[in-house]
Amino acid sequence: MGDRESAEPLEARLAARLGELRTERGWSLDELARRAGISRSTLSRLERGEISPTAALLNTLCAVYERTMSRLLAEVESEPPQVVRAAAQPVWRDETSGFTRRSVSPPHAGLRGEVVEGTLSPGADIAYDGPPVPGVEQHIWVLEGVVEITANGRAHELAAGDCLRFRLWGSSRFRCVGPAPVRYALMVVLP
Repeated sequence: MGDRESAEPLEARLAARLGELRTERGWSLDELARRAGISRSTLSRLERGEISPTAALLNTLCAVYERTMSRLLAEVESEPPQVVRAAAQPVWRDETSGFTRRSVSPPHAGLRGEVVEGTLSPGADIAYDGPPVPGVEQHIWVLEGVVEITANGRAHELAAGDCLRFRLWGSSRFRCVGPAPVRYALMVVLP
């Protein structure tokens, strides 16, 4: 990646990587649209960097490409160092859904775990059809606010200090019940 990393913003590198993943598999846009259930025009605009992906759209593509969102984002960043300074932690925002994602401890070769900080605006409600990797282990520790998390068909309301842990096989949903934003730490461990 080298020079591309410093010259292009994260979203442009992400768009390019999504195109590379499709090409590596020998899929046409039509084939990817069929597999993902996303329109061909949306995928084309996404790969050209004309639109930014929503969290749900990115999660769907991650599932099709069999990787976690953190892994995909790490693939457009340089090899993460052992110490990840706060200023160097990649931040991705989905303004449409009110979700901000900070990759506190990005995926690293040879390690199965990662740490993500998520922030949801009041009223934000994000649903995912399924995990990018079936059976992925998640630990969600609420730092501020209140969130309702539904995993594998069970809803849990969590407040600051609460922790929910599970292995995800089915759909999930994160909903900020407000009135303030919710901030949480998500620890992900691959099976």
